[in-house]
Amino acid sequence: MSNELWSILADLKSPKYRWVELTHELSPDTPHWYGFKPLEGTLLFDYMPGTPEDMAAPMRCIQYSVASQYGTHVDAPRHFHERGRTMAQINLNELIMPLVVIDKSAECAENPDFMLKVEDILAWEEEYGRIPEGAFVAFRSDWYTKSNLDNPDENGQPHYPGWDVEAIRWLVENRSIGAIGHEPADTDPAFVTTNPDAYPYPGEQYILEVDRFQIEVMRNLDQCPPTGAIIICSFPKLRDGVGFPARCWAICP
Repeated sequence: MSNELWSILADLKSPKYRWVELTHELSPDTPHWYGFKPLEGTLLFDYMPGTPEDMAAPMRCIQYSVASQYGTHVDAPRHFHERGRTMAQINLNELIMPLVVIDKSAECAENPDFMLKVEDILAWEEEYGRIPEGAFVAFRSDWYTKSNLDNPDENGQPHYPGWDVEAIRWLVENRSIGAIGHEPADTDPAFVTTNPDAYPYPGEQYILEVDRFQIEVMRNLDQCPPTGAIIICSFPKLRDGVGFPARCWAICP
């Protein structure tokens, strides 16, 4: 029997590679969409003294209550589409992908309403090469450094960057990508999501409609290169799951 995979894993854990955490720590303080309550925990059992008669509950157990799209999380197609795939129906080989990072952090710092468009993707490819099929394309905005993801102005109007739906459509139709990710809590920029006259959440509607998943509220994309890394996305195999807090990480050259 071959031990080739063990050798590959040992190599990946060697100093030649960096493992980058792309997930916010999960707690009541985790950045999350304003419409959700913070995570709550109820203590069910706590450590007991170590005498035989007190060993009925020698452990700590906590029951958590949390919104499905809380913190760094996955959105399954079922999140927006009744007949879309659930979390439990996403295949294992979809959870590891080439990682492409499109850095628009400077533009987002200058303009919090920045929208990533097709021309930004073409400019990226001009510099770094063709986006591979099945890639996870991450939009780096450095938004994870914000204390408030909504970034409201003096009138309470949110301002945060997002994808142009046509950019996502181009990636799916022309590069057959596997998934997308970003640091804000929405796929679409705030000026789209808060516009009562606009089609609701067009970017998010589209990426889930075409049977891809996405990861929202990412962090540390600034520690990843534009090309050459891989991403692993992990989340529960939840029956009928539309989304859940996820843990994602990158393995970088």
